[in-house]
Amino acid sequence: MGGLQACREDEWRKVGSLAVVRAAQPTVAARRHNLAAQPTPLIGRERTVQHIRACLRRDDVRLLTLTGPGGVGKTRLAVAVAVVLAGAFPDGTFFVDLAPIRDPELLASAIAQTLQLGASADRSWPQTLQTLHDQLRDRRMLLILDNFEQVLGGRTQVAGLLAACPQVKVLVTSRARLRLRWEHEYVVPPLALPDRSRLPPLPRLAQVPAVALFVERARALTRDFALTEANAAAVGELCIRLDGLPLAIELAAPRIKLLSPAALLARVERRLSVLSAGALDAPARHHTLRDAIVWSYDLLDGEAQALFRQLAAFAGGCTLEAAEAVCTAAGGPAADVVPALGSLVDNSLLRRQDGAAGEPWFTMLETVREYALERLVDSGEEQDARRRHAAHFLALAEQGEPELQGLQTGGGEGQAVWLDRLEREHDNVREALGWCQAHGQVEQGLRLAGALCRFWELRGHFAEGGRWLAGFLERGRGAEAALRAKASSGAGTLAWCEGDYARAAALHRASLQAYRAAGDDRGAAIALSNLAVQAHSQGDDRRAAALYEQSLALWRRLGDTWGQVVVLNNLGLLASRRGQHARAGALFQEGLALAPALGDKECHAALLNNLAEVTYAQGAYERALQVYRESLGVCLEFGGARVTADCLGGVASVWAAEGQAMRAARLFGAVTALREATGGVLEPADREAYERRVAAARAALGDVAFAAAWAGGQELSREQAVQYAIEASQVAPHGPADSPDAARDRPSERLSLDALSTREREVAALIAEGLSNRQIAQRLVLAGGTVERHVANIMGKLEARSRVQVAVWAMKHAGAATPEA
Repeated sequence: MGGLQACREDEWRKVGSLAVVRAAQPTVAARRHNLAAQPTPLIGRERTVQHIRACLRRDDVRLLTLTGPGGVGKTRLAVAVAVVLAGAFPDGTFFVDLAPIRDPELLASAIAQTLQLGASADRSWPQTLQTLHDQLRDRRMLLILDNFEQVLGGRTQVAGLLAACPQVKVLVTSRARLRLRWEHEYVVPPLALPDRSRLPPLPRLAQVPAVALFVERARALTRDFALTEANAAAVGELCIRLDGLPLAIELAAPRIKLLSPAALLARVERRLSVLSAGALDAPARHHTLRDAIVWSYDLLDGEAQALFRQLAAFAGGCTLEAAEAVCTAAGGPAADVVPALGSLVDNSLLRRQDGAAGEPWFTMLETVREYALERLVDSGEEQDARRRHAAHFLALAEQGEPELQGLQTGGGEGQAVWLDRLEREHDNVREALGWCQAHGQVEQGLRLAGALCRFWELRGHFAEGGRWLAGFLERGRGAEAALRAKASSGAGTLAWCEGDYARAAALHRASLQAYRAAGDDRGAAIALSNLAVQAHSQGDDRRAAALYEQSLALWRRLGDTWGQVVVLNNLGLLASRRGQHARAGALFQEGLALAPALGDKECHAALLNNLAEVTYAQGAYERALQVYRESLGVCLEFGGARVTADCLGGVASVWAAEGQAMRAARLFGAVTALREATGGVLEPADREAYERRVAAARAALGDVAFAAAWAGGQELSREQAVQYAIEASQVAPHGPADSPDAARDRPSERLSLDALSTREREVAALIAEGLSNRQIAQRLVLAGGTVERHVANIMGKLEARSRVQVAVWAMKHAGAATPEA
């Protein structure tokens, strides 16, 4: 972005153009570099610079290409690396700006002019290239070839130069790689972003690279601007919406002179129109974000441009299979889509990631997608593309529906796989639902929403799923009865999850009536069971029991094991709340005997959780913890929000009963955060007992210690809370009081900040974010073995038994380490 960064500005001068360079000193040997000073500091790239520097120091790396989309900061990084490597190249470090040229035959001449080797217009490029070979053959030099994407036809000249000049190294910036055998590629990522679902505390948020860049650029023009609790959420979301692209952030930040972060956020939906009017001394391609993207788009052939437009129909990314299904009109037969996808990836307009089971997953930055959408609309192809998109995701949702319902046998792996798949495709599903709603495709929308009900329920998307279903039910009053019955049933379940029992009951009554009218006994059995749940939630146990028995009779007549297990579980809950713990336990055990043969992980986890609750009520705390751990293990497989929250609350209740109040308070805080995130609530029948258990932990600790532990728990992600509950349950000493003093003596909490090195503190902070060793290695640009050694050292120094204990320690010392992408 902008210009070039120098570490020692007193030794360097700014070079304005090739003409100025040619007018300078006459020989290569007389100059050590032509690097120019920078008007602004480089932010958030320290470790990236170190990693690129280390790559270039390796003897086997002669050509390193920095690739990435326009505006990601390739040029700034290249010059920053050249600055720190200046001493390693005694014959100089030279920056060659290729932006002014598009003819590959001018490449050798551009290099020669930069090096002041007397290239002239009447010499052919082979002659000029030979001059370069002769002059640089014995030189130890670093050449930076900037913006190579528009002269890719000259790549063989680079290969020839490397072969002829064994001590010359070349650092290239390009939106497309050179595809030479010499080449090592480094993909420059956008700046690291905050997690919008769990913004870190203000000191840590200020250190997130994208946020730090925004604040620095805003303060350059508005000195009194500061990141505060009031604007933190807006600034964080702005950086996320801008994809962490340094150019986009630099274009947006000056608007703070006129607009508050919240006001700017409201206008950034149209990024390409808002992000304009860059610095006048910046390269022309960086004057607006649109310029940067058009620059890449113009390099594509017609087929790749057509595919680029069509891919704008996808939100959040797509699989190869989906691209083939939706974009075949642009790319021809399915087999022809692959080369065009490769071209888009090579030109940094599309990013390839590893999806499930190694399946490729292609994503666009949202700033790039906005431009692709403009091209799609202008082409007249938009509605056809969106129609194919909606049809594809309807087929996908209906394909996965039986597995989400647990109707597939074989160990239950199908449900977890499909939940993950639909979670990954959730943005595309939203896009398809929105298109159906906007274009009057009501029956298609009802089919899609109905197929997604179980997904929304299990993954905690209660409010969102309810809104989609309500909208299509309102518009589809004349739709096919079976579609309305299914959608009403799903909407009722989601309303129940949110605690809207009156609405839930009304929807389930409507679904029962529709199922009976259609002669659908299975649907009627589901509706009867759901109505029983509503009656139970509202304290009408007699009606609940009668409805459960009617439902169970239908399930048995149908020979449906899944339905029988569901009703056995619900009958067990009814017995438990009546104090009939032995009968409840027997019903749960009967259900558990059948559950492993089903594909429904949620049902299995719920049975285990309910059995643990009965065991807890009978005072068998150790056994209750064992069963809760088993249930949480199943929850980890499919990510069920509602059962996970219930189970974590159960573990916290056992700890509170055993005197482990500090741990209980922390986990109670995590449960509340999880329920608030999903909109889930406790049933009235359970709420009073739960609140008594929370009160017991508060009384044992005192308000101050309880509040601190509770706040720590609210910082845990769902996965971290589950791991904490499982691992801490295995090592917790049951019986002695868990006082604040005892908590301070735990190995994971008692050591000071100085116990770990700076790097170890960074690793610990990322463990607290829930990252795996592999993810930490990617974030910190480290080898996997190095991260493993750091983790081992951390756990040894802290005497920690688990990553959970490391996470707790790191949260206590939050803000002392600053991980960087």
